[in-house]
Amino acid sequence: MAMRIQFENSSEIGCYATLTNSYCLVACGASENFYSAFEAELIDVIPVVHCSIAGCRITGNLTVGNRRGLLVPNTTDDQELQHLRNSLDDNIRIQRVEEKLNALGNVIVCNDYVALVHPDLDSETKEVIADVLGVEVFPQTVAGQVLVGTYASISNSGGLIHPHTTVADLDELSSLLQVPLVAGTVNRGSTQISSGLIVNDWIAFCGLNSTATEISVIEKVFKLSDAGGPVRPPAAAKSATASASTGDYKDALIESLF
Repeated sequence: MAMRIQFENSSEIGCYATLTNSYCLVACGASENFYSAFEAELIDVIPVVHCSIAGCRITGNLTVGNRRGLLVPNTTDDQELQHLRNSLDDNIRIQRVEEKLNALGNVIVCNDYVALVHPDLDSETKEVIADVLGVEVFPQTVAGQVLVGTYASISNSGGLIHPHTTVADLDELSSLLQVPLVAGTVNRGSTQISSGLIVNDWIAFCGLNSTATEISVIEKVFKLSDAGGPVRPPAAAKSATASASTGDYKDALIESLF
């Protein structure tokens, strides 16, 4: 299932949220409609964590993760880092990354097995990605663009990438990722795929401007509407302590942002 939502008046919802198979990060300071869209679909399955990164709401641009871990930029302060550790399961590794290209969500795209990264990432950063996320790391471009995290969105079932990607590049990237890929758009023709789409193995959220055709492509490539597609996991138990901490931290951050 793919759902259309917006962040305040913006359809670039991927800038303000990060979604994996084991957690969802949502920017603080948004309208309750944005929060409730995620909580209604996810709260019984995975934790929905209200947070900021480096005092900013562009959580999706600054972070990247999968079911095993979460990477945040070195500008993330200690309070924000501790809040994430308190809110996520202990088996999810959280690591601050010392990297000059610190909008990690724009320079890395990954699923639970493979990561495509900006060709200029430091070798130490690539090692951290492989270690924390448990993935194979491949420096790549997408349609000649180095911001692979901006122009592609992938799950364990499929991927949507920049519409100008050639057939040869599609085949090469699909071979690396071991999932089917489709070149397409979101938000009525936008090529910045991850800005308008976040997805895991059983649900996708896309910008309100996305057309019915774009949503149909998303549901097909990510196998979200197939009877034999990925199965929504059972509800996960979450500690009362983590839930209370999330609520308190959310209230404090919202107050500080206004």
